[in-house]
Amino acid sequence: MATPITTIKKEVLTDEQIAAQKLEELKALVTDNEQAVAQIFSIMAELNDIGALEAVTKMLQAKEEIAHIALGQVTREPVTNMMNVMLGAAGALTAMDAQMVAKLMTSLNSGLDEAKLAVEADEKMSIFKLMKVMNDPDVNRAMNFGVHFLKGLGKGLKD
Repeated sequence: MATPITTIKKEVLTDEQIAAQKLEELKALVTDNEQAVAQIFSIMAELNDIGALEAVTKMLQAKEEIAHIALGQVTREPVTNMMNVMLGAAGALTAMDAQMVAKLMTSLNSGLDEAKLAVEADEKMSIFKLMKVMNDPDVNRAMNFGVHFLKGLGKGLKD
C-alpha cells in the first residue's frame, strides 16, 4: 500500500513567475481584443494631437486649485439661489396634477395661435366688442379660470 499523505505543499510563486503569468494573461487579452485595442490607441492619438491629453494632465496636476475654484463658484449666492429656486420649482411640479398641466399647456398653445391671428388681423378692440366677446363661451371659460386662478394665487400669497 501507498503511504498516507500527511502534509500538503502549497506551490508559492516567485515575483518573477507572477509577473510572467500576468504578462501572458495580458498578451492573451490584447490578442483576443486586437480591434478594440487598435481603436483605443487611435482615440488616444487623436486626443494627443488636439492637446486634450496635455490639458487633462495639467488639470490633474492642479486638481486642488481647480476644486477650490469650483467650490468657490458653487457657493456664490446667485448659484445657491438658483439651486434653491430649482428645488422649489421641482417640489411644486411634483405636487401638480399632470393631466391638468398637460391640458393647460395645450390650451395655452391654442390661445397663442388665436392671439397670433388677432395680431395679424390688426383689428381694433372697442369696449363694445369687449363686452360682446365676454358672452363667448370660450372667452367666458378662460376668464372664469383666470379669476379663480388669481383668487387661489392671492390665498397662497397671504400665507
